Amino acid sequence: MIDLTPAAATELKRLQSRYPQATAWIRFEVQTGGCADFSYEIRFDSEKQETDQEYAYEAIAIIIDPNQLTYLDRLKVDYSDDLMGGGFRFHNPNAARTCGCGQSFSIS
Repeated sequence: MIDLTPAAATELKRLQSRYPQATAWIRFEVQTGGCADFSYEIRFDSEKQETDQEYAYEAIAIIIDPNQLTYLDRLKVDYSDDLMGGGFRFHNPNAARTCGCGQSFSIS
């Protein structure tokens, strides 16, 4: 399960409203790379696979490939609009370490 702060939920809703062609699903996933092995990715997805896990947070439909749950279970996502370094912030209890920017992580 992914937990969104009110600020992150507001930003995701804002992004969905800016892209009317976007589908109702927002996919959270992990990609290999970044300065600490894995990096987070949030994107719109027009296709939901049968095996995808679906979570709802207010009016936001989040989908996750079940193979990604090892990395994303209990992830807390926040959003900050600071002038310097604003954007989504990730707090992952599964991470053994994170990089300085907080956008990538490794697990043990």
